[in-house]
Amino acid sequence: MSGPQCCANPPTLDPSSGAGHVEQVGGLNTYVVGSPDSKLAIILLSDIFGYEAPNFRKLADKVATAGFYVVAPDYFYGEAYDPENAERPIPVWAKDHGVESGYDDTLPVIQALKSKGISKIGAAGFCWGGM
Repeated sequence: MSGPQCCANPPTLDPSSGAGHVEQVGGLNTYVVGSPDSKLAIILLSDIFGYEAPNFRKLADKVATAGFYVVAPDYFYGEAYDPENAERPIPVWAKDHGVESGYDDTLPVIQALKSKGISKIGAAGFCWGGM
């Protein structure tokens, strides 16, 4: 797993940050930004701190300004890693949030995007989301 520097300066999560909004996409709460008329979409996968991290949302906003419809699903179902929760250190938290379910969680998101008329879909991930 990651080294101690990963959690040395965790973000202060802010569910109201960013230019986008949260809606259900493929059954997941998802930060959405960009033109819904775009035929190009990017699925952004966050690091362990989740989709409410302000810098993560700023990145999503920036990608959207390039013409993409950006979706950042909450793959952690409301339980992003919290370094202040001593009962759930990274190894314990990671057991409940493995990357194995990524395919099963992403397939409905892709189907939802296609149903909106999006013809090209890419993905980018960071740390946990890069696996």
